[in-house]
Amino acid sequence: MTTHAADRTPALHGVLAEFDDPAALVRAAGRAREAGYTRLDAFSPYPIEALSEALRLPRTRLPWIVFFGGLTGTAAGYGLQYWASVMAYPLNIGGRPFHSMPAFIIPAYETTILFAAFAAVVGMIMLNGLPQPYHPVFNVPQFAAASSDRFFLLIEARDPKFELAGARRFLEGLKPLGVTDVEE
Repeated sequence: MTTHAADRTPALHGVLAEFDDPAALVRAAGRAREAGYTRLDAFSPYPIEALSEALRLPRTRLPWIVFFGGLTGTAAGYGLQYWASVMAYPLNIGGRPFHSMPAFIIPAYETTILFAAFAAVVGMIMLNGLPQPYHPVFNVPQFAAASSDRFFLLIEARDPKFELAGARRFLEGLKPLGVTDVEE
């Protein structure tokens, strides 16, 4: 027996609540964490520092990625100069030493900045899961306002505490502008 695409019921991704101001979103996120929901996501047209705290997001690893990118840049820049001046092409110019540390510092500093900047960009893109051309919330018509003036809180269906009717009731109790089921 064959099943057709039209016969399949779309899987539920979660429940989405829409708010009209950032304070309401932060309060809702905090209340959802207090209620025991752990798989939450929030969408806002601009960064809200209090939202990260309300969602209890873990600290980012990006500073470590940038730090090790900078260390790699320092080693690469200094190592390249050392290899070129001391090992591959040693030139005795005016009796100066082959390994001249003061002359190597500035280019090594520049490669530190270059590698750290590249590590920051690549690390940020990878940690944010970009590029992400599709997300299930894009199917919700109201979500188009997320980039201009609306704030959204999503309780994902894979949350251990998630139960559709209970999650809807909980979000409706937070007095949002609307609550919508999000399908995959």
